[in-house]
Amino acid sequence: MTTPDEHQRYHLRSDRAASGPYTLDIDPERAGWDRSSLRVLELEPGGVHTLVTGESEWIVLPLSGACTVQSADETFQLLGRDSVFGAVTDFVYLPRDARAQIASGAGGRFALAGAKCERRLPARYGPAPEVPVELRGAGTCSRQVNNFAAADTFACDRLIAVEVLTPGGNWSSYPPHKHDEHRPGVECELEEIYYFEVEGDGLGYHRVSPSREGGTDVLAEVATGDAVLIPDGWHGPSIAPPDRALYYLNVMAGPGEKREWLISDHPGHRWIRDTWPSQPVDPRLPLHGPQASR
Repeated sequence: MTTPDEHQRYHLRSDRAASGPYTLDIDPERAGWDRSSLRVLELEPGGVHTLVTGESEWIVLPLSGACTVQSADETFQLLGRDSVFGAVTDFVYLPRDARAQIASGAGGRFALAGAKCERRLPARYGPAPEVPVELRGAGTCSRQVNNFAAADTFACDRLIAVEVLTPGGNWSSYPPHKHDEHRPGVECELEEIYYFEVEGDGLGYHRVSPSREGGTDVLAEVATGDAVLIPDGWHGPSIAPPDRALYYLNVMAGPGEKREWLISDHPGHRWIRDTWPSQPVDPRLPLHGPQASR
């Protein structure tokens, strides 16, 4: 098991992960890896923030509230959403080597998911109705995945990002899986960040267990605003409390020539997939679809 200092390195609680204008600020230097980043920006009504993208591509994803994103000669209006539990949201992709201004008339909270990259792709708007919503698993392992920037749904150079919603009492990220080895066609290397919110400010749990000698070993009690870093290891389950839904945002990037998400299931838990065909998907899903225009 990790030491207390190592545990704090991988489990970033909301009360000690802030930096400057961000309530959560994870960059490759802080994480101890090469590419993946995540920031959570809170803007007061009328607030404005300037983002310099540097060597990374970024997605501006509203967690709550709406905003305007201006970059070069383009302006994107994001309708956003009231909360992560209420709707799928629209989003904006920003390329590396750019400067953008994020402004919110009513205020809000915005995730900035980033990855160091090589190619400079154009800035683009992602409409909420075009986000593929997947119901994954079955029974008490049912969850909803909003694949807004999955490897096969939205073009980025390195960045992969999705949202997962788990109904109260269910387990997701299950069976435990990993993506810390380069095995062509089977598994790829990806650094991953989990960012959590719990409906009604409850508590959830997340497990990371070693896939190699001396690997990451964390059992985290997570609350809204917490993050867990996964440089390696089997990750899952993510456990929602009995009466409240669990949300997490996954941000990933890796060194592979091809941008893809290939995983290996933990051999001791792979059997769980065999139970799904005989079980219905949790009837509480989907929790939501795109939010109506305001």
